[in-house]
This record gives sequence, C-alpha cells and structure tokens, in this order.
Amino acid sequence: MAGNAISQSLERVAELCADPAPLVYARLFEAHPGMAALFVRDVSGAVRGHMLATAIDNLLDLTDDSPIAATLIQAERVNHENLGVPPDVFPAFFGAMADTFRDLLGAEWTPQIDAAWAALLERLTAAAAAA
Repeated sequence: MAGNAISQSLERVAELCADPAPLVYARLFEAHPGMAALFVRDVSGAVRGHMLATAIDNLLDLTDDSPIAATLIQAERVNHENLGVPPDVFPAFFGAMADTFRDLLGAEWTPQIDAAWAALLERLTAAAAAA
C-alpha cells in the first residue's frame, strides 16, 4: 500500500512538473550550500537530472522490497562520501526530494502519501547509515 502511494505521488509530480530536478537541487543547496560546488561543471543540469532519476528508481526499488535496494543505497552513500558528500547529507537529498514533491502536490499530498514518504525516508536513512 505504501509503495502504491509513493508511485502515485511520483506519477502526479511528473504530470505537474516536467523537470523537478532544479527544484530539488535548489532546496538541497539551500539547506547544504557546500554541495553546490560539487556540481559546478554540470552547467546544463544533465547530471542532476540523471541523479534524480536514479534516486527515484532506487526509492521505488526500496518500496518494492527489492533484495538489492538497501545494498545499492549503502554503496551509493559510500560513493558519494568519496565525492565529498558528508554521510549525513546523503539522506538529506531524499528529504529534499520529498519536501519538493510535497510542495508541488500541494493539497494533493494526503496523509497517506505523507506517511508513506516518512516510512520510506526512515528506511532509506537506516540503509544509508548501515554502510
């Protein structure tokens, strides 16, 4: 049921916003200004767009209880740490996603969707911390 709420919210976000990546990264950089420097060469935003798409795929795998989802998140947390992303900032990116999507959905962000995203972010944070 929670996975359904996540996928439905993502589908609706896609209908409302062709490219939410600039909004997600703006929120991330506002909360963690040092992260913007890591994207100085991404002048077109293509890298950020690709990373957001990959993150969404990983979240959907996590909601489907994919046996590799948590391991992939752990590996990506370590990869990102090697790129200069502090371990506590890695899950903050996913929080920025959820906050941005909540803003985009407005009144359509229901308590069911909120609960599903909160549970998913908890699982993601736990998986990342286990790396």
